[in-house]
Amino acid sequence: MDLLRYDFGYEWPWTWGHALAAAVFTLLAVGLYRARWRRTGAVMAALAAWAVAGAVIVNLVLRFSLPIVLPTERFLTGGEGRVLDAGAGSGRSALMVLTARPRATVTALDIFGAEYGIGGNGPERLLANARAAGAEARLEVRVGDMRAMPFEPRTFDGAVSAFAIDHLSRPDVERTFAEMTRVLKPGGQFLLLVINQDAWVRTALPFFVHHGYFGGRAYPERWRSGLERAGFRVIDEGTQPGTLYFLAENAPPAVSALPGASTRD
Repeated sequence: MDLLRYDFGYEWPWTWGHALAAAVFTLLAVGLYRARWRRTGAVMAALAAWAVAGAVIVNLVLRFSLPIVLPTERFLTGGEGRVLDAGAGSGRSALMVLTARPRATVTALDIFGAEYGIGGNGPERLLANARAAGAEARLEVRVGDMRAMPFEPRTFDGAVSAFAIDHLSRPDVERTFAEMTRVLKPGGQFLLLVINQDAWVRTALPFFVHHGYFGGRAYPERWRSGLERAGFRVIDEGTQPGTLYFLAENAPPAVSALPGASTRD
């Protein structure tokens, strides 16, 4: 029933497109078999099976209609703190934090303009999803751009961003990483999730081959080096279905020697 609990606003081709295709291909297969066009009917039957598999993958494996599962227990192990969700959209990543860390608060930041497949993207839907999860009291929604965040330095204990930064150009990715280091406290953690062209995605969404910053391929070493150039220290990385993730720690600023102090042992 959790599939009906939330409304993340993805347009019907994302959530129901495979089911519609399965129905159409099944009808064609039956008609072609009855007309004794068996080879063509077999092709339609194979396409119907692919569409059924795609519907299951999109909704139950990739979880388009469900909150994201926290990919690493090393994020915010203390269980509390103020967390930024950059590019929060309709709330799948905000709910990931709110449900996995029930003593944490989340500030969800989004421009709520570019929809990326989310119909009527706006703060109201995000708040309604938090309400459905029983976590509305721990959520604050702010309208703003993650490339120029409307927050003071060292505001947050942790931050997440899921499937948002990989929509940006290379310069904008660098700006966003710089903003993350600015708004996080020294030692604060940043959990980055980007689309990974794994077997699940290639099966259900083959057109994703050109998605995102690196043309659909996750290129772990490029994301890792980008985080490190911004001043982060990557402490964990891995995958879950459709996802490549990095957990990075905001390095504390270097301590300058006091005037006149000796730097020798």
